Amino acid sequence: MSTKTKEAPEATADGDEKPKKSKKKLIIIALVLVLVGGAGYWFFLKPSSAEAAPVPGEVVPLEAIQINLEEGHYLRLGLALQLVEGAHEVDGSKALDATIELFSGKSMEEVQTAKERKHLKEELEEELDHAYHGEVLEVYFTDFVTQ
Repeated sequence: MSTKTKEAPEATADGDEKPKKSKKKLIIIALVLVLVGGAGYWFFLKPSSAEAAPVPGEVVPLEAIQINLEEGHYLRLGLALQLVEGAHEVDGSKALDATIELFSGKSMEEVQTAKERKHLKEELEEELDHAYHGEVLEVYFTDFVTQ
Protein backbone atom coordinates (compact mmCIF):
# COMPACT_ATOMS: atom_id res chain seq x y z
CA MET A 1 0.00 0.00 0.00
CA SER A 2 2.80 2.35 0.68
CA THR A 3 3.98 2.13 -2.92
CA LYS A 4 0.53 3.07 -4.17
CA THR A 5 0.45 6.09 -1.92
CA LYS A 6 3.85 7.24 -3.07
CA GLU A 7 2.87 6.94 -6.73
CA ALA A 8 -0.29 8.96 -6.32
CA PRO A 9 1.44 12.08 -4.89
CA GLU A 10 4.17 11.88 -7.58
CA ALA A 11 1.57 11.74 -10.31
CA THR A 12 -0.15 14.75 -8.77
CA ALA A 13 3.14 16.60 -8.56
CA ASP A 14 3.93 15.74 -12.18
CA GLY A 15 0.36 16.66 -13.18
CA ASP A 16 0.70 20.10 -11.58
CA GLU A 17 3.92 20.91 -13.42
CA LYS A 18 2.81 19.74 -16.86
CA PRO A 19 -0.15 22.15 -17.10
CA LYS A 20 2.09 25.06 -16.03
CA LYS A 21 4.62 24.26 -18.74
CA SER A 22 1.93 23.81 -21.40
CA LYS A 23 0.27 27.11 -20.40
CA LYS A 24 3.60 28.90 -20.80
CA LYS A 25 4.15 27.27 -24.17
CA LEU A 26 0.64 28.18 -25.25
CA ILE A 27 1.13 31.83 -24.26
CA ILE A 28 4.48 32.00 -26.05
CA ILE A 29 3.02 30.43 -29.21
CA ALA A 30 0.05 32.83 -29.13
CA LEU A 31 2.40 35.81 -28.70
CA VAL A 32 4.58 34.66 -31.61
CA LEU A 33 1.50 34.23 -33.83
CA VAL A 34 0.28 37.73 -32.97
CA LEU A 35 3.71 39.21 -33.76
CA VAL A 36 3.97 37.32 -37.06
CA GLY A 37 0.43 38.36 -38.01
CA GLY A 38 1.18 42.00 -37.20
CA ALA A 39 4.38 41.91 -39.24
CA GLY A 40 2.51 40.34 -42.16
CA TYR A 41 -0.12 43.08 -42.06
CA TRP A 42 2.55 45.77 -41.84
CA PHE A 43 4.49 44.54 -44.88
CA PHE A 44 1.74 43.19 -47.14
CA LEU A 45 -1.67 44.69 -46.37
CA LYS A 46 -1.05 48.14 -44.95
CA PRO A 47 -1.76 50.82 -47.59
CA SER A 48 1.40 52.67 -48.42
CA SER A 49 1.63 56.42 -48.31
CA ALA A 50 2.89 56.36 -51.92
CA GLU A 51 -0.67 55.61 -53.09
CA ALA A 52 -1.88 59.14 -52.40
CA ALA A 53 -4.77 60.59 -54.36
CA PRO A 54 -3.72 61.84 -57.79
CA VAL A 55 -3.30 65.58 -58.18
CA PRO A 56 -5.35 67.19 -60.99
CA GLY A 57 -3.32 68.62 -63.83
CA GLU A 58 -4.13 70.08 -67.22
CA VAL A 59 -7.65 70.02 -68.74
CA VAL A 60 -7.63 69.05 -72.42
CA PRO A 61 -10.76 70.07 -74.40
CA LEU A 62 -11.76 67.89 -77.36
CA GLU A 63 -13.86 68.89 -80.37
CA ALA A 64 -17.56 68.18 -80.09
CA ILE A 65 -18.79 65.16 -82.07
CA GLN A 66 -22.19 64.00 -83.29
CA ILE A 67 -23.30 60.51 -82.32
CA ASN A 68 -26.24 58.65 -83.85
CA LEU A 69 -28.90 57.55 -81.37
CA GLU A 70 -31.93 55.29 -81.86
CA GLU A 71 -34.81 56.24 -84.19
CA GLY A 72 -32.91 58.84 -86.20
CA HIS A 73 -31.99 61.05 -83.23
CA TYR A 74 -28.51 62.29 -82.57
CA LEU A 75 -26.37 63.60 -79.75
CA ARG A 76 -23.86 66.40 -80.06
CA LEU A 77 -21.29 65.79 -77.35
CA GLY A 78 -18.24 67.82 -76.38
CA LEU A 79 -15.66 66.48 -73.93
CA ALA A 80 -12.79 67.75 -71.84
CA LEU A 81 -10.31 65.41 -70.15
CA GLN A 82 -8.92 66.23 -66.70
CA LEU A 83 -5.40 64.81 -66.69
CA VAL A 84 -3.36 63.91 -63.63
CA GLU A 85 -0.45 66.17 -62.80
CA GLY A 86 2.61 65.28 -64.84
CA ALA A 87 0.65 63.37 -67.48
CA HIS A 88 2.02 63.55 -70.98
CA GLU A 89 0.00 65.22 -73.70
CA VAL A 90 -2.76 62.78 -74.58
CA ASP A 91 -4.25 62.02 -77.97
CA GLY A 92 -8.00 62.53 -77.81
CA SER A 93 -8.77 59.88 -80.43
CA LYS A 94 -9.03 57.10 -77.82
CA ALA A 95 -11.48 59.18 -75.79
CA LEU A 96 -13.61 60.04 -78.81
CA ASP A 97 -13.66 56.41 -79.94
CA ALA A 98 -14.71 55.18 -76.49
CA THR A 99 -17.40 57.87 -76.34
CA ILE A 100 -18.85 56.91 -79.72
CA GLU A 101 -18.80 53.25 -78.74
CA LEU A 102 -20.60 53.92 -75.46
CA PHE A 103 -23.28 56.37 -76.67
CA SER A 104 -24.06 55.00 -80.16
CA GLY A 105 -27.48 53.42 -80.50
CA LYS A 106 -28.77 54.62 -77.12
CA SER A 107 -32.33 55.84 -76.88
CA MET A 108 -33.20 59.46 -76.14
CA GLU A 109 -34.48 58.40 -72.69
CA GLU A 110 -31.13 56.80 -71.88
CA VAL A 111 -29.16 59.97 -72.50
CA GLN A 112 -31.58 62.68 -71.39
CA THR A 113 -32.12 61.92 -67.69
CA ALA A 114 -29.52 63.20 -65.27
CA LYS A 115 -29.24 59.82 -63.53
CA GLU A 116 -28.54 57.93 -66.77
CA ARG A 117 -26.15 60.63 -67.99
CA LYS A 118 -24.18 60.34 -64.75
CA HIS A 119 -24.07 56.55 -65.10
CA LEU A 120 -22.82 56.82 -68.70
CA LYS A 121 -20.21 59.37 -67.64
CA GLU A 122 -18.92 57.01 -64.93
CA GLU A 123 -18.68 54.18 -67.48
CA LEU A 124 -16.77 56.46 -69.84
CA GLU A 125 -14.36 57.55 -67.08
CA GLU A 126 -13.66 53.92 -66.21
CA GLU A 127 -13.01 53.06 -69.86
CA LEU A 128 -10.70 56.06 -70.30
CA ASP A 129 -8.82 55.21 -67.11
CA HIS A 130 -7.89 51.89 -68.73
CA ALA A 131 -7.27 53.34 -72.19
CA TYR A 132 -4.94 56.08 -70.91
CA HIS A 133 -3.32 53.99 -68.14
CA GLY A 134 -4.47 56.23 -65.29
CA GLU A 135 -3.50 59.54 -66.89
CA VAL A 136 -7.14 60.72 -67.20
CA LEU A 137 -8.60 61.66 -63.84
CA GLU A 138 -12.06 62.85 -64.87
CA VAL A 139 -14.25 63.58 -67.90
CA TYR A 140 -16.33 66.73 -68.35
CA PHE A 141 -19.20 67.12 -70.80
CA THR A 142 -18.73 70.56 -72.35
CA ASP A 143 -21.50 70.23 -74.91
CA PHE A 144 -24.55 67.93 -74.65
CA VAL A 145 -27.37 68.48 -77.13
CA THR A 146 -29.91 65.89 -78.28
CA GLN A 147 -32.29 66.09 -81.20
